[in-house]
Amino acid sequence: MVDNSNTKDLKDSITDVPGVKVGHSQDLTGGTGCTVVLFEEGAVTGVDVRGGAPGTRETDALNPVNLVGKAHAIYLSGGSAFGLDGTAGVMRYMEELGIGFDVGVTKVPIIPAAVLFDLTVGDFRTRPDAKMGYEACLNANEINDSQGNIGAGTGATIGKVLGYEFCMKSGLGTASLQCGDLIIGAIVAVNCFGDVYDPHCGKIIAGALSHDRKSFLDTIAYLKNPSLPENNHEQFPANTTIGAIATNAKLTKAEATKIAMMAHNGFARTIVPVHTMFDGDTIFCSGTGKIDASVNLIGILAAEVMINAVINAVKNTKPLFGLPCYQDLYKEKQ
Repeated sequence: MVDNSNTKDLKDSITDVPGVKVGHSQDLTGGTGCTVVLFEEGAVTGVDVRGGAPGTRETDALNPVNLVGKAHAIYLSGGSAFGLDGTAGVMRYMEELGIGFDVGVTKVPIIPAAVLFDLTVGDFRTRPDAKMGYEACLNANEINDSQGNIGAGTGATIGKVLGYEFCMKSGLGTASLQCGDLIIGAIVAVNCFGDVYDPHCGKIIAGALSHDRKSFLDTIAYLKNPSLPENNHEQFPANTTIGAIATNAKLTKAEATKIAMMAHNGFARTIVPVHTMFDGDTIFCSGTGKIDASVNLIGILAAEVMINAVINAVKNTKPLFGLPCYQDLYKEKQ
């Protein structure tokens, strides 16, 4: 049980962690966007990449055996591999502030990144670029609990085993928890092949729809029945759930990596199936180095706060591009 007795004024957002800023930029017509998590003082960061279709940048630099000690931002984006262009705008913003790894002639910002596939939502010719990445940085602030069709979640969808005709709109979610002086937050763009369950009730709350578009297909049950004529185990990998954990704890790169690994348990408890060959699921973990805390405790809370962020992403999303969302189904059942 999490001890929230010392909790003060938490907004249920990753920006509840002191020293963390979040900014978004999106094109609602194009159906894509990007999100930046800024650490202007730097943060020790690790990463765990799972699934068969990842799109990432600077993840090797986060390996505990390598030189770089801190990241200065995390970049999450739509646009598939095209969306990695947006990191150039984040680099420019950070260099203008004099933030980065000091190489003498300048400071090189370390900006690990991950992207999701949203090219079939909106206009595939619209992708996050350097301008959008820079704009997201300009929009960043220390109090940011925006959720739903925003930033990297703008083109996110859920439940694509039957293709886009029967999937649901998803988006971006954030959450936070506090245990004594320890604060931990999560942010996630939920763009999964599988269904999303609420582990508190054990039921699907968003996912692949049945042909009536009013009930859930149940992706696992469907995949277990290969005799169905439309069953296609070779769906294009148009998915990937990407997120980040931040905490005010002191971490080594190895510890941050371990916590990122444990945070994937939050994905596993909410997204079924998860880490498939059609997903490139990635979680970063960053510590701002203010307090001492148990890695085991942080990892346990990382999974819990990621669960909350995934559910928040689903429940705060509104319909877009003709795709139904959780709020549509919930209203119909009232």
